[in-house]
Amino acid sequence: MELQNKRILVTGGSGFLGGHVLARLRQIGCRHLIAPRSREYDLTREPDVLRLLHKERPQVVLHLAAKVGGIGANRKHPGTFLYQNLVMGTHLIEASRNLGVEKFVMVGTICAYPKFTPVPFKESDLWNGYPEETNAPYGLAKKLLLAQLQAYKQEFGFNGVNVLLVNLYGPGDNFDLESSHVIPALIRKCLEAKERGDRVLPVWGTGRPTREFLYAEDAAEALVRAAEVLETPDPVNIGSGHEISIGDLARLIAEKTGFSGELRFDPSMPDGQPRRCLDVTRAKELLGFEAKTSLEVGLEKTIAWYLATRRASASAAA
Repeated sequence: MELQNKRILVTGGSGFLGGHVLARLRQIGCRHLIAPRSREYDLTREPDVLRLLHKERPQVVLHLAAKVGGIGANRKHPGTFLYQNLVMGTHLIEASRNLGVEKFVMVGTICAYPKFTPVPFKESDLWNGYPEETNAPYGLAKKLLLAQLQAYKQEFGFNGVNVLLVNLYGPGDNFDLESSHVIPALIRKCLEAKERGDRVLPVWGTGRPTREFLYAEDAAEALVRAAEVLETPDPVNIGSGHEISIGDLARLIAEKTGFSGELRFDPSMPDGQPRRCLDVTRAKELLGFEAKTSLEVGLEKTIAWYLATRRASASAAA
């Protein structure tokens, strides 16, 4: 599909990933981009979804809007995470089908995989068990939306595709300690501990679980490519294909931020899923996609962005 002359709706366009996706779409020459704000349209309400689609008449929908967060936020709001993610996707897919949307790109999640999926995670393993408990409601909501796309393809011929993203990071990320994911949380904690002169920094969990991370600009490239070339709703893993333990990640971030104190892991706090790393073979075969940004380079860029943003905020407040 040639996207340049299509009317493209990007839900969540004002969010972290959405900003990078819109930048990528503009970079390849797309001119008709629609990125509504949540204050204009509440996508958990069907009337708002219908009003949006009837007004804008998109030909392509990239559904990035989501209720997301780290382990703490998932444990605190499991019902909210399940409900909001499920109803947003369900309403959008149904309305898009009825209004003749040509391509619907659904962003799934690695959290949908079973807790003890063999590493590296293959798309064929997706239905082989229950997700890890701390983020199961969120993962199950996304999993059901995949089933909806597959069912709609079978019954209606609806052209929906589904990509499964690993944890993202990069400039523009959420650094709120109440809801952020592990990389921005550790960056902020390390910088603030360094500024206070702390000798010890507590870190959740044992540090033994592994995670895979993808720089947001790379993720945006993969999503745009999926909109261009994918033709089935069968899931496609999008990641870097490399895993790192939380302990090693914390030590790397401490090094990059200049925090020289002790990282003290707290095994009384939950670790989450034991290991996460994707088999990205299908992404290479179907999309021609491979991650370009190494974790070290991506962390340096993210830390630099965060420091610059803090300095700008401090200057504006002065």
